[in-house]
Amino acid sequence: MKRALLPLIIFLVVVGFLFKGLFLDPREVPSPLVGKPAPQFSLPRLDSPDTKISPKEMLGKVWLFNAWASWCPACKDEHPLLVELSKTGFVPIIGLDYKDTNQEAQQWLDQAGNPYAANAVDADGRVGINYGVYGVPETYVIDKTGMIAYKQIGPITMEALRDKIIPLVKKLQAQ
Repeated sequence: MKRALLPLIIFLVVVGFLFKGLFLDPREVPSPLVGKPAPQFSLPRLDSPDTKISPKEMLGKVWLFNAWASWCPACKDEHPLLVELSKTGFVPIIGLDYKDTNQEAQQWLDQAGNPYAANAVDADGRVGINYGVYGVPETYVIDKTGMIAYKQIGPITMEALRDKIIPLVKKLQAQ
């Protein structure tokens, strides 16, 4: 009798997990990097390829690290919001120009506005791999000590900015 119930129990457990999965937000994938130091890099700046940029330059500040590319439609969707955010001076945004060409990236910023305090050129995507980027755009909130506090997968929306990112940045800035 118990042997006959085992497949039914396994089936019900699997159905339970699948049912729970229906109510999860696929953009809320937990990042193993949250709570850990931001991976270090030294990459050329988009606007000045002879100059390097590193997360060490941002120590002591709360900042956003936004992986983007000129070829990315979702990046173009979030771009106006980043431009408006940058105009407030609330939090510096450092860009990671991911697997892009300098010419196309600069052309895009010239046309659409440049919300970035600086842009690191990640032409081969190696730094993106270290950050766990599997699709752009992705944005990280990094605290004053260089720890990743939050990862936004996909474009930043007004709701994500209002409900998650701005309150978190304010909290981290107060610490």
